[in-house]
Amino acid sequence: MSSIHEITLPLKVIVGNGAINTIPSVLRELSEGKSMRIGIVTGESTYSVGGWIVEGMARGFGEVFVYRVRDSTVDTASRIAEDASIRQLDVVIGVGGGKSIDVAKYAGFKAGAIVISVPLAPSHDGIASPFASLKGSDKPYSMMTRVPYAVIADTEVISKAPRRLILSGIGDLLGKFVSVRDWELSHRLRGEYYGEYAAQLALLSAKHVLKYHDVIARGSPEGVRILVEALVSSGVAMCIAGSSRPASGSEHLFAHALELLAPGRVLHGEGVALGTIIMLYVYGDPLWRRIRGVMKKIGLPTTSVELGLPGEVLVKALTIAHTIRPERYTILGEKGLSEEAAVKVLRETGVV
Repeated sequence: MSSIHEITLPLKVIVGNGAINTIPSVLRELSEGKSMRIGIVTGESTYSVGGWIVEGMARGFGEVFVYRVRDSTVDTASRIAEDASIRQLDVVIGVGGGKSIDVAKYAGFKAGAIVISVPLAPSHDGIASPFASLKGSDKPYSMMTRVPYAVIADTEVISKAPRRLILSGIGDLLGKFVSVRDWELSHRLRGEYYGEYAAQLALLSAKHVLKYHDVIARGSPEGVRILVEALVSSGVAMCIAGSSRPASGSEHLFAHALELLAPGRVLHGEGVALGTIIMLYVYGDPLWRRIRGVMKKIGLPTTSVELGLPGEVLVKALTIAHTIRPERYTILGEKGLSEEAAVKVLRETGVV
């Protein structure tokens, strides 16, 4: 007999040129004519891009507190969550990239506040999901937090993001070719719950960006809209599944291992894309060659040299990837890859 599963989705998803201007109307609905206490989580650079705009709009609805974050560590998120709870914030708005939105979701969840996601870069699929990826001292943590009440993605603003961040978003979505297979594998071998609809929705996001990679990589508002909609779709797949399973598998474990070994050197989506090539090869799926070709074409790194890391770091990352989330069964199994096997895989795929 299946257990009860509650699906909570974003109530509003507003995407398009000038979408940021809808923030006052969303806040007006939430305020119901009463003054609110609003927190804005942003970064130093993202504040100058769009954080100040959101702050100005929010000031018409009550008291505003701005939190500038430099990282998305557990310590930073906990500190802001504590302050948000003390101030009894009604709304927490995440403005920026992955760090700001993840911290905002966590703080809003802990403070019992409504969360609004305002991405300024399309670098990850957490913009609409209930999960926050926070960095610990020993490993990253994926935490169930709060589904954003609204996702407001202004394609004109986002299209001005650095190209590397746009490519990172493509990389994050390509990973679904692996994560869905890992989820299905765990279902077959371990009896883990597997939701076909959520899996296919996540897979659709990957197929969509693979099909339109040229348009997206150009960074036009049209391409950015395609990418943002696919990122939202992947986030919704996680909402439906009740876990990050459809969107995060062995390719994410490899990316997290890289981030652990070389902090700040690799964008999340870059590591995921490289992990996708590697894990599809381990699966024996020839799709890895096509994905590598697309990555080369649009400028995503496909080698350790292009990634700017020594080959030994990638070997190490591949051998420890299975330890990042030992409860999550993937193609890497319980024991992972030996150093010898890791070297062979990386050479065969041309990564090192």
